[in-house]
Amino acid sequence: MATVILNNITINYKVTGKGEPVVLIHGHPFDHTMWYPQVVALSDTYKVVTPDLRGYGKSPLPSPGKTKFEDYATDMLHLLDYLEIGRFHLAGLSMGGQIIMEMFRQAPDRIRSLIFADTFASLDTPEVKQGRYDAADRLEREGMDTYANEVIYKMMKPEHVKSMPEAAGFVIKMMKATSPAGAATALRARAERIDYLSDVFPKIKIPTLIIVGRQDEFTPVAMAETMQQNLQNGILVVIDDAGHMPNLEHPDEFNQVVLEFLAVVN
Repeated sequence: MATVILNNITINYKVTGKGEPVVLIHGHPFDHTMWYPQVVALSDTYKVVTPDLRGYGKSPLPSPGKTKFEDYATDMLHLLDYLEIGRFHLAGLSMGGQIIMEMFRQAPDRIRSLIFADTFASLDTPEVKQGRYDAADRLEREGMDTYANEVIYKMMKPEHVKSMPEAAGFVIKMMKATSPAGAATALRARAERIDYLSDVFPKIKIPTLIIVGRQDEFTPVAMAETMQQNLQNGILVVIDDAGHMPNLEHPDEFNQVVLEFLAVVN
């Protein structure tokens, strides 16, 4: 692991392998280690960059100052500047998928391809938006433990919590290790993001892969289909028997889909 101070924050990151750069942006409330099966699979062929977003893992929040949703993307672009990475493939899961939409908005010419995993591009409904604020307040008040124990049954297909104890335990451990302040900050920032479906997707012409677990409760297949329908060069792959984290529930299948996509792009 390495750290660097950029954009007035300390960013923790890891670079593994050599070749065309592939940047993997984690979701909420996780850290860069959620991508460990993908790092193993991709790093034989690609240079894989896995950062911790501000407020997650070992990347602290800035102090003082309010974080906007755009800041997460700007942080990552500054990191790639520091690493002297000009153009790159870019993947993100859930909130990470929305962050890479913002990265494309800020630097479209730098991105060779996009991989959206279990995410959506439109605005939240008013109820969902308020739910993010309520969840932020709760995390600051109660911490991460109870939340993690509850939400694991939506992060993974419920049956997998028992049938895949190693993966489930790993996800729970990541969530409980997350800073409540970091998670709350991201929830509030995410609630105020722009409508990427209408504002950004019409401009995406590069090859784009959408992956979603068939049993994903947070971002159902219908949301993935909506994204594909609004892309000029997008393909959709549904991974059966998976929830919100197919990269950990069925990593071999997830990795194969990604590797086949990147091979065509290259």
